[in-house]
Amino acid sequence: MATRWASLGLRAPLARPPPPRRSSFWLAAPGGVRLGSSSSSASPGAAALAGSLVRTGGFVGGRWVQAAGAFPVRDPASGAELSRVADCGAAEAQAAVRAAYEAGAAWSGASAKERAALLHKWFDLMIENKDDLARIITAENGKPLKEAQGEILYSASFLEWFAEEARRIYGDIIPSSAKDRRVLVLKQPVGVAAIITPLANRAGIPAGVYNVVPCSRQQAVAVGEVMCTDPLVAKISFTGSTATGKILLRHAAGTVKRVSMELGGHAPFIVFDSADVDKAVAGALASKYRNSGQTCVCTNRFLVQKGIHDAFVEKFAQAIKSELHIGNGFDEGTTQGPLINEKAVEKVEKHIHDAVSQGASIVTGGKRHSYGKNFFEPTLLSNVTTRMLCTQEETFGPLAPVMKFDTEEEALAMANSANVGLAGYFYSRDPAQIWRVAEKLEVGMVGVNEGIVSAVECPFGGVKQSGLGREGSKYGIDEYLEIKYVCFGGL
Repeated sequence: MATRWASLGLRAPLARPPPPRRSSFWLAAPGGVRLGSSSSSASPGAAALAGSLVRTGGFVGGRWVQAAGAFPVRDPASGAELSRVADCGAAEAQAAVRAAYEAGAAWSGASAKERAALLHKWFDLMIENKDDLARIITAENGKPLKEAQGEILYSASFLEWFAEEARRIYGDIIPSSAKDRRVLVLKQPVGVAAIITPLANRAGIPAGVYNVVPCSRQQAVAVGEVMCTDPLVAKISFTGSTATGKILLRHAAGTVKRVSMELGGHAPFIVFDSADVDKAVAGALASKYRNSGQTCVCTNRFLVQKGIHDAFVEKFAQAIKSELHIGNGFDEGTTQGPLINEKAVEKVEKHIHDAVSQGASIVTGGKRHSYGKNFFEPTLLSNVTTRMLCTQEETFGPLAPVMKFDTEEEALAMANSANVGLAGYFYSRDPAQIWRVAEKLEVGMVGVNEGIVSAVECPFGGVKQSGLGREGSKYGIDEYLEIKYVCFGGL
């Protein structure tokens, strides 16, 4: 489960999916109680949160609640404590499940138009408060403020999209083989859904329909078990590691819950000889170093054909040096903020050490940055092989390993060797090759001559052990609906 500013949300049947879960987890609601003074006025993150929209309690049955304990949330850039958040446990989780279940009957009876209007209002409030919400993300996550602002707009777009989709949940009338029967297909809400998402109180979502249970790493197991085993919960939606996703799946199996999961990635980025090298470098920079490499769809492995390998590596190194700037996320001009914690930094160091010990070369970067212990230089490695850790597991940091290949078949075999398949990217100007590779890449999303693929109208999700289901698009709403067949006889 989420373990920082974590919110485990429970919703009554909505007949629509939640907004997206991104790389940061935060607890905020437009309007209301303000955050108290921080323990460190030296932190830009703490200063940004003074007077912000942050909430530090849980939210159950329409009321803000506190827990017996609290856990600290720290600024990854400075280490300063930003606030302390209610550390909810199994009791609060059970109360939230009950509140969502009891609110479900009245809420599901509201018309699609009425519910859509509330989602539109929620969207408007997020746009109205986008700058404040972005500052909360940067304080908690460390990413550059400009990226955080883009994340808020992207998240809000899901509210707008599904407010519109809510009124287009169509069923079917199927021609019957019997003259005295009519066959109908209805789509109905799946039930209480346990999710991770921002709050919605001021938008007018009724009490109990939406509940939030924040928790620490220590309480996450107990809270997660309630969410996954309580028979009143009909649906689990989780974003996180593949290992944690497997644990939740085992828990959910006991009551055969519907499950959506967006899990680990290991995205390949293939550059063929026919590619425009300059455009491939620009796409590589955007795909690899967004949020310092800490997104599920960031490229993790670069495969470059031998004919343009050297030119690509040289230009990629130049772009890294000239266009990426390390600093606090609140500083103007920063493109690379801190990693989320020191454990994340240590994993990057481990992957670099392993690769270099096996013959890889550091083209640029390769060490921690003097700005702070959680800052790491954007790093580019060449002479990388498939035996190295950085090509076998997701780094989730600012490390770009480049491997050389000879043929298209070799590149596809390398790209598809992973047991996960979320996103994949490739650059080519050969139309026939584009069709072949796009169809053969074993991933849920393919970027062709494009390093950024996320958009609300597109289905987001993976194959293999990267997860189940899709977010966004016209397909995303089906994850939260049950299909009911009605046979109307005796006519």
